[in-house]
Amino acid sequence: MVSRGGRPDLAGAYLEQVRAPTLLLVGSEDTEVLALNRQALERLHGPRQLAIVGGATHLFEEPGTLEEVARAASAWFVRYLSPRELEATA
Repeated sequence: MVSRGGRPDLAGAYLEQVRAPTLLLVGSEDTEVLALNRQALERLHGPRQLAIVGGATHLFEEPGTLEEVARAASAWFVRYLSPRELEATA
C-alpha cells in the first residue's frame, strides 16, 4: 500500500491490523500530517516506511515533488509486487 499525504490515523484501531507492506509519503512542509503519519507508522505491522519529500506541502504542488513521489511509489511496488514476492505469499 502507498499513501501520499494521507491520514492513516483515521483508520483508528484497524490500523494495527494492517500487515501489507506500507509506504507513507508525506511532504516535509505538511507538518500536521507528517506528525500524524509518524504516529501511524508505529502502529503498523509488517514492512513499513515513512518517506518525507523535502520541500513539499500537502498537495505536492512544488516542482518535482510529484515526480519524487512517483519514483518512490514505483520502487516500492517493484520491491513488494515482484513475481518473487508474489510467489512467496501464494
